[in-house]
This record gives sequence, C-alpha cells and structure tokens, in this order.
Amino acid sequence: MLLQPDCIPCILQMTISALRKMPLEETEVRDLYSEILKLPALRGRVWDMTSEEALELVMKKISAATDNHDPFYLEKMEQNRKALSLYASMKELVNEAPDPLYEAITLAAMANAIDFMMSLDPQDMKAFIKEKVKIPISRENYKTFRERIQGAKLLLFLADNAGEIVFDKILIETIKASRLVEVVFVVRSVPTLNDATLNEARAVGIEDVATLMENGIDGPLPGTFVSRCSKEVREILNKADLVISKGGGNFGTLDDQKEHLKKDISFILLSKCYPYEKRFGVPVGAPVLLNYFGSS
Repeated sequence: MLLQPDCIPCILQMTISALRKMPLEETEVRDLYSEILKLPALRGRVWDMTSEEALELVMKKISAATDNHDPFYLEKMEQNRKALSLYASMKELVNEAPDPLYEAITLAAMANAIDFMMSLDPQDMKAFIKEKVKIPISRENYKTFRERIQGAKLLLFLADNAGEIVFDKILIETIKASRLVEVVFVVRSVPTLNDATLNEARAVGIEDVATLMENGIDGPLPGTFVSRCSKEVREILNKADLVISKGGGNFGTLDDQKEHLKKDISFILLSKCYPYEKRFGVPVGAPVLLNYFGSS
C-alpha cells in the first residue's frame, strides 16, 4: 500500500510523539525533527514507496542521532508489562465466549491499538478492550479463516507490536487448543518503533506456544518485504499452509506483494485511518480480518 497524503501527517505526529518520549534536550528535538522534515517522502516529493519505508528512513535518522539502535526499548517493556497484567482476564474472556476463536481473533485485532491505550491504567485498558471487542468482524471472513486453520499443519505468524503480542499469544493458544498445528512466530531483526523483537517476544513467553524467528530484514523496517527476509524465513513461508499477518505495518508492505507470495494470508489488524477505512470498507476503529487467497 503506497504512501498517501494522509500518511505524511500521521508519520510526522508519530515522529514527534516518539521524540518526546526520549531523553533529549529541546534543541536536540528541534534539530533532529528538522533533519527528518528534509526527507523527500515527508515533503510530498516521493509517492512510490510505502509509509513503512518512509518510517524506516525516520528510524535510521533517530538511531543515528541518538546512537541508540533500540531507542524505544523501555516503552516496549512497559507495553509488555501492562498487557501481561491483563493476560489472565483476557484469557478468561476468550475461554468463556460462545466461540473462543472468534473472540480471540477480535481481541488480537483490537490489541493492534495497544499504543493508543498506553496512557490508560490496566483497569481502564481492560474496560476499553472489553467494550471494543463487541465490534464484530466479518462473519463470512471468519468462516474462511476457521476453515483455513482446520486444515493447517504449519502456520507462519508475522508479529507486530510489543504488548500486542500478549494477545497474539492468546490467539495462538486458542488455535492450538483444538488442533495440532506448528506455529512459527516471526519478529523484527532490527528494532523499529515499538515493534516486537526477540527480546519482547521472549519476555511474554511466546516461546511457550511457538517457535521464535527473526525476519532477517537488515534495517528498521516496521513491515515485511519478503525479498528482504532471511532465507530461513522464506523457506518457512514456502512450506506454511497459512500466513497470519498482524498489524498495519505488515499489511502495508505485504498488500502489494500478494501476487508474488502464492500463499493464503489472513490479515488481522485495526482500521486506524481513512485509507484503511476506504480499503476495508469498515469505519475507523473497527477490527479487520481480511483473507487473501494464494495460488499455490
């Protein structure tokens, strides 16, 4: 999904929000922000790239200026901590639902908004999530997903944010509770924004439910370009019966690659902006489950 006019102010807002969370002097914030504003993609001069590629350029500037390859590590750990405090109650919510798998998918989609919930205390987060999971996902798309899972022996799961991965863990546990399936959980190799790396995935116990693997991408890309992934990830992708792609970053980069993947992909994310509202046909704030049919 290529960069759109709506993406530029969103990237800039994300950038300044990130800079304000770092231990920088005001002059350092201004100087670094000025450098970021020079990027052609953020000046409306380049449109043939994804917003994730533009964010990769932003992250490279931030990391270079701060001499910190993982500038949001502490924030990610806090996201994990808050999400883990909800694990037991969210697991109970899923287990007591009339259809636990449907509930787990909806919960995983709504958790894509974990960065927006960080200002809330855990009890308010719990109330927020319980209210939001009442928003339905497409029953037709869910039926297709359920059929795919029933026949899958190997599942490749492309992860997104820290904190959010706690709810991904619940989804994986729910899937594995009723069927024998091997799950490979792929995280970023290079830290970027609040996306999960091996550190954050291990901290929430993903290794208890899946095989952990880095994507092998050699830059702070908050998305997935298969051509940039490691040979090992590409081999697993070719063998997998189903790919689950979490979050907007993975969708934004994979959407234009689908015809080359030849694999069934199920995208799980939240509709966060007008371009997604238009693309998915659901209002902003609604959970999305979109199934792509591969040719293999």
